[in-house]
Amino acid sequence: MNKILLILGKFLLALLLTVLTQIGGIIYLIIEVLFFKKNKGYRIQKYGILLVTYIICTFILVPYLAPLFGREKIKNTEYIEACSFFTVLSNRNYVTPDLNLSIQAIAKKISLKHSNIKLVYLDANFPFIDKFPLLPHLSHNDGKKIDISFIYKDVDNQLTNKKPSLFGYGAFVNPVGNEIDQTHRCKKKGYWQYDFTKYVTFGFVNNQLKLSETATKDLILASVNEKIVGKIFIEPHLKNRLHLTNPKIRFHGCQAVRHDDHIHLQLK
Repeated sequence: MNKILLILGKFLLALLLTVLTQIGGIIYLIIEVLFFKKNKGYRIQKYGILLVTYIICTFILVPYLAPLFGREKIKNTEYIEACSFFTVLSNRNYVTPDLNLSIQAIAKKISLKHSNIKLVYLDANFPFIDKFPLLPHLSHNDGKKIDISFIYKDVDNQLTNKKPSLFGYGAFVNPVGNEIDQTHRCKKKGYWQYDFTKYVTFGFVNNQLKLSETATKDLILASVNEKIVGKIFIEPHLKNRLHLTNPKIRFHGCQAVRHDDHIHLQLK
């Protein structure tokens, strides 16, 4: 029984690493096969080698191989950065070359209009294989999608690159007054997962931050003006509040999750 539980535990760990990073499960299984000795201290050695191997693959090997699958690593510059290092460490920062160029152009426009403000991205795509799911997302599986953070202002009404939550998700800009409450509508229809991202914030770090409607609107407009961009998803109440009318800006449907904590951008 203990042996069965041990095998099951290893299988579940490999599955978890695959879901989170795409390559982690494969690396883990290879290390398990190569390092099976039960001499003293072998487990520490094994997991040390696993960590080193994973880091080498993530930062050296994967960026070299990804172009074979039509994707490349997002280039972090003075205009663009990941919200969390976890996104980079887990290989969730890959896009097609066209999307890479587009977000660089968008980021430069925003930086020119709002000094020192960067385009901060959340999840993008894994480096390999179309249709390989990037959970919990429904569509980040072809290199053509990326989630971008809103732009916020601090207590002094100054724009900042800081975000309200560690991973950028779950800090909702709720509807007020008579605005459309799409979350209520979707959950009433049985779509329980619609506000699921409130559970993946992994902590709020800047509760004092408020949405900058002006800068976020500029970010969205810079995005829709990119000809190669096909769709942008945000919540209906924010589309109305920001007076956005471009047909590229759409409601994503109740089968997804709410988009009043980030912008979803995808190519045609």
